[in-house]
Amino acid sequence: MYCVFRGLLMVSSKTVIAACVFSLFAAGQASADGWFSGDWYLKLGGKGFSAPKYQGDNKNEFRFAPIIALGRAGQGARFTSQNDSASVALLDNGPISMGIAGRFVPSRDSGDSRDLTGMRSIKWGAELGGFAEAYPTDWLRIRGEARQGIRSHTGIVADLSADVFTDLTPDIQISAGPRATWVTKKYNERYYGVDSAQFAAGAPSPYSPDGGLHSVGVGAAINWKVTEKAEIGSFAEYRRLMGDAGDSTLVSERGSKNQFVVGVQASYKFGFGL
Repeated sequence: MYCVFRGLLMVSSKTVIAACVFSLFAAGQASADGWFSGDWYLKLGGKGFSAPKYQGDNKNEFRFAPIIALGRAGQGARFTSQNDSASVALLDNGPISMGIAGRFVPSRDSGDSRDLTGMRSIKWGAELGGFAEAYPTDWLRIRGEARQGIRSHTGIVADLSADVFTDLTPDIQISAGPRATWVTKKYNERYYGVDSAQFAAGAPSPYSPDGGLHSVGVGAAINWKVTEKAEIGSFAEYRRLMGDAGDSTLVSERGSKNQFVVGVQASYKFGFGL
């Protein structure tokens, strides 16, 4: 079983550590054999990246996010992506693993961009659900996630990705693969819906979206294991908004369907025993 916190999330280190420790504690209660005992690792680091100010924006801004991973030494996924949500594997037999997945959702309001003038403010919150991933071969990982929105929205978000990965040298790994996201109507209504009152307040033209395919894209990364404990890397992602998200007036009148993310990261792994 492992617990990994990754992704392009602007969330405090204390919040992430507390959530991870809580998840591990809850899972450990199910074991009568001292599940906590043994060797563990704590990976700490950070990433700087350029990303759109909001989903559908045509302008990027620089952001920073922490990297925090906690798990048993010698265990964990063979491959992880920048897009993976925080997850705890409840079933892990090697080729297939399943478990709990969660993601922090940042707030959104007109203070983030003038494009959002008149649009409804979105509170910070979370998405909680599950994941399943499989390794059909030693160089391919397929992962799916489904998460229910909490506080920020009440919709459901489903992600599907496939990544090919290979080691150029024992210390350098490269990876790339496609991504796709589906959402329900409630998600699109929250992020892209515009009613007449919002339009009168300065929002884009009225728009009532349905659910469906949200975006498709591709991502790539390279990671260099500098030492046994230190890693650095870079990553790039491209997504194109599709369906009712891409056709929304927020995107067509003020933004772009094309979304780019590029960044660098560095981390250091600490070992400890319990």
